[in-house]
Amino acid sequence: MLEIQRLAVLRDNYIFVLIGSAGRAAVVDPAIASPVLELLEKRKLSLEVVLHTHHHSDHIGGTPELLLHWPKAQVWAAAADRERIPLQTRGLGAGEQLDLFGRPLHVLSVPGHTRAHIAYYLPRVGEAGPELFCGDTLFAGGCGRLFEGTAAQMWASLQQFAALDPDTQVWCAHEYTQANLRFALSQDPTNQALQERWQQVKELRARNMATVPSRIDLELATNPFMRCKDSRLQAATGFIDPVEVLAEIRTRKDNF
Repeated sequence: MLEIQRLAVLRDNYIFVLIGSAGRAAVVDPAIASPVLELLEKRKLSLEVVLHTHHHSDHIGGTPELLLHWPKAQVWAAAADRERIPLQTRGLGAGEQLDLFGRPLHVLSVPGHTRAHIAYYLPRVGEAGPELFCGDTLFAGGCGRLFEGTAAQMWASLQQFAALDPDTQVWCAHEYTQANLRFALSQDPTNQALQERWQQVKELRARNMATVPSRIDLELATNPFMRCKDSRLQAATGFIDPVEVLAEIRTRKDNF
């Protein structure tokens, strides 16, 4: 069974440490190295793989220091981002299937936030449930800003996530949920599932508790960026085409 440790760092980032058997460890999007190194030392773990979803500094900033301590660790990232993630030892592309500590790991190409953004999906295996590490493409209650990609690309990326097992745990890289849901309610105020989620998230954040991971089924019910075919959001935006709905909602969110 794969253990996932969530590390809260910087203002609102999450780093994820994946722990397999025999003290083997991998880390997803290490913004900084120190908390990862502390966990590795405390648990007597060996860092074998660093996985990156995209090139932004708050996702790769800790990698050089980690490699000073664990020089044999592999660095996996999008092959298309080799120039922007220069330490990678294995360049990845859409559809690749890897092995991570005995679990199959699928690589998804999910441009939108950046042009070469990828995500990592661990499908269900026996009693081990499905897990998604989606960086800044999908957030709990939201999606990433379109810094390099288009609304059409983001919609296609989110549709890939929508097709996953609904029980998939969504490990997104920032604690943005409360702000995302506040905006979502402004666009979809009669959504009962969204209203209930908003109350739950407010209570969690009042106790300084994390709202990540989410789940795919929860995002499909409450995340406006996953619901661009919904008639209420079409009416709210004045568009029918889901790409146009997403583009309009994204513009509104950027200015909210």
